[in-house]
Amino acid sequence: MRRRAFLKLMGLAALFHQWLLRTVAAAEGPVVAVASGKDHAQITRNAIAALGGMQRFVKSGDVVVVKPNMGWDRTPEQGANTNPVVVRTVVEEALRAGARKVKVFDRTCNDDRRCYVNSGMVAALKGMKNVELKYIENERFKKVDLKGKALDEWELYDEALNADVFINVPVAKHHQLTKVTLGLKNVMGVMGGKRGAIHKKIDEALTDVNKVLKSHLVLVDATRVLIAHGPQGGSLEDVKYLHKVIASTDIVAADAYATTLFGHRPEEIAVTVAAHRRGLGEMDLKKIRIVKA
Repeated sequence: MRRRAFLKLMGLAALFHQWLLRTVAAAEGPVVAVASGKDHAQITRNAIAALGGMQRFVKSGDVVVVKPNMGWDRTPEQGANTNPVVVRTVVEEALRAGARKVKVFDRTCNDDRRCYVNSGMVAALKGMKNVELKYIENERFKKVDLKGKALDEWELYDEALNADVFINVPVAKHHQLTKVTLGLKNVMGVMGGKRGAIHKKIDEALTDVNKVLKSHLVLVDATRVLIAHGPQGGSLEDVKYLHKVIASTDIVAADAYATTLFGHRPEEIAVTVAAHRRGLGEMDLKKIRIVKA
C-alpha cells in the first residue's frame, strides 16, 4: 500500500474511532461525578478529574468565567452562597489548564460589597494572579434575543456571554418558590433588569436563558446544604453538612441528581422538567451514569 493511501486509511480509522466513542458515550447517557469528603478542595479536584480534568474544558489562552452564587450577605457557614474553597479550587484548576484570565462575579441580591466580603470570596481569591473578582457593571448588560417561551428578550451580562468557557458553580439549597436552587437557577446572577418579573413563569424563563447561555461545566457545591428558609437562610440550624461536590457537563443531569439530596425527585422540580423537555439535558436518573469520584 502506498504511503498516501495508508495515511488516508489511518485518518479515516481515527475519525471512525472518535465517532464510535461519541456514539457509545451518548448511548450510556450523561455522566454525573459525585465526590465526597471533608477536604472540600480535594473533592472539587476529584469531581473535575472524574470528567476528564479541567484541560478538557479550558485551553491555553482562554478567558474563563466562574459563576458562583454569592448573592447574599451571609457567611459561608450559613449555606446561602457557594463555598469559597470550592470556587478557589475551580479557579486554580482553570489557571493550571492554561486560562489567560479567570473572572468571577455575581449580580447580588444584597449589597454587593458586603456579599463579596462576607461570603468569603474576597479572602479566598485575594492575591491570585490573572484572576478578577469583579463587581457587576450595569452598562455591561446587553439585550439578547432569546426567542423563548417566556422571554422574547432579556439583558444578559456580556462578560458571561463572551467568555471562552462558562463554569457554573451553584450552591445546593432550598428555595421557597422553586423548592431547590441549583445550576439552572444560578444563571439569574447574569440577568439584568427586574429579575423578579420572571417568577410568574420561572421554569420556562430560566430555560430560555440557559438555552442561550450554555454552561460548559457545572459543579454543584453540596458541601453545606441549606435545607430550609432558602434562598437567603440565616440560621445555622437550617444547614446540613453533606461534604459533596457534584460535577457534570449536563446541567439538567447535575440538577436532577442534586435534587435527590433534598429528598425530592427531579420530576417534582418544574425548572428541571422544563429544561429537560426543551432539550437541555437528561433528568431521568436511570439514564444518567453516576460516577463516585
